[in-house]
Amino acid sequence: MSKTKSSYFCQSCGYESPKWLGKCPSCGQWNTFVEEVVEKPNAAIPNWKSTDGSKGSTSLQRANKAIQVADISFSEEHRILTPDKELNRVLGGGIVAGSLVLIGGEPGIGKSTLMLQLALSMPAAKVLYVSGEESDRQIKMRAERIAAPQPPKGGSEGANGTGCFILTETSTQNIFKQIEQLQPDLVIVDSIQTLYSAHIESTPGSVSQVRECTAELLRFAKESSTPVFLIGHITKDGMIAGPKILEHMVDTVLQFEGDRHHVYRILRAIKNRFGSASELGIYEMLGAGLREVSNPSEILLSQRDESLSGITISATLEGMRPMLIETQALVSTSAYGTPQRSATGFDTRRMNMLLAVLEKRCGFRLGNQDVFLNITGGIKVEDPAIDLGLAAAIISSHEDIPIPSKTCFAGELGLSGEIRAVNRVEQRIAEAQKLGFEQIFISKYNLPSGKKDKQQLDLSHYDIEIKAVSRIEEVFSLLFG
Repeated sequence: MSKTKSSYFCQSCGYESPKWLGKCPSCGQWNTFVEEVVEKPNAAIPNWKSTDGSKGSTSLQRANKAIQVADISFSEEHRILTPDKELNRVLGGGIVAGSLVLIGGEPGIGKSTLMLQLALSMPAAKVLYVSGEESDRQIKMRAERIAAPQPPKGGSEGANGTGCFILTETSTQNIFKQIEQLQPDLVIVDSIQTLYSAHIESTPGSVSQVRECTAELLRFAKESSTPVFLIGHITKDGMIAGPKILEHMVDTVLQFEGDRHHVYRILRAIKNRFGSASELGIYEMLGAGLREVSNPSEILLSQRDESLSGITISATLEGMRPMLIETQALVSTSAYGTPQRSATGFDTRRMNMLLAVLEKRCGFRLGNQDVFLNITGGIKVEDPAIDLGLAAAIISSHEDIPIPSKTCFAGELGLSGEIRAVNRVEQRIAEAQKLGFEQIFISKYNLPSGKKDKQQLDLSHYDIEIKAVSRIEEVFSLLFG
């Protein structure tokens, strides 16, 4: 009979050590090592169903052999299309069979609502919803509230959840027994921190338990070609709780963002082995669940009756989706010795760079001014194409001159004051034209020239007036005279 083994794990990063350490050599945190049992004697390995539908552990006992790349048979991966178009977009076109997806987010942001709504809206598939945090009656109460998921404007109504099965269990051994009997097409686990395996003698939520439970679910997903969704907690820093290896084990990591005081939620792909890792999905939280927002530009642009200074509209891209966002700036004289610099939804260091360019190249004295930037809608933007719109908003607020509401911007600002070309400018112009904008400022280096460039565009099929500029001074002379 083998002896029970124990080891010490860092609860912050998952670093393993044979003895207790005061400071973690991996992440540098103090007093984070906890002793955990890593192996239990006579632990049986669970048997999954094989990919051909037969029962047993023959697939586990078969050794893999090295083969040439040319001999590997390949076909396009089968994807399960869900009624949720936003989720399909973020996942890269649907749910891939055998994939393991991890969803993280703040408490109360709507992770369980999103997953339960997904389970209720797929009547053609058999979905097993495993919950270790709520009772079946609590889930039933929420299911009654979102029994008919909110469709997008012009979309079709949702289903009533006839293929959804609820299981309130935390033991992975019992969960896999139910999976073997039910044979579901999709498994949802809420949450991975509540599961525990009898193979590991430690508390649920510990590093070893999270890693072992995820490994068992990963083995099941790959050998049975059944997609599995995992809901994960996050730490106070906004990172997914548990060891970092958890994010490396799964195929896709999704982050559910948003402010609980606002109605809009953002589903962002951080890692995706089957698609783009920069896609974005937007939802609206209603009393009856989450509603897909098919046109995010309409909700990110505020409706105002009068022209106000310091407000511009910028064309940005999130993945393959063009969006028009409202960028706001407030410049006022500093009442204290050190001026304040604050940005919401934008990198503060890049804001300081824009202010330095405006002061050095354009002569605006902003050294003694408080500057505040805000991206409306509660989203975070890293696209450099909004530099031109932010610079125009800063000068508009500084001079207290409003910019026409039907004017849009798409350009990157260089350190020498030049307006640099941005990628996929055609999609940005088309989005601005669709929403009724009259003119858009872009870089002249996006225009056709004698040289062949794949980023140059054709202006013949656009009705919107395109202002091509090369320097930031040209923008200010056209806007403010």
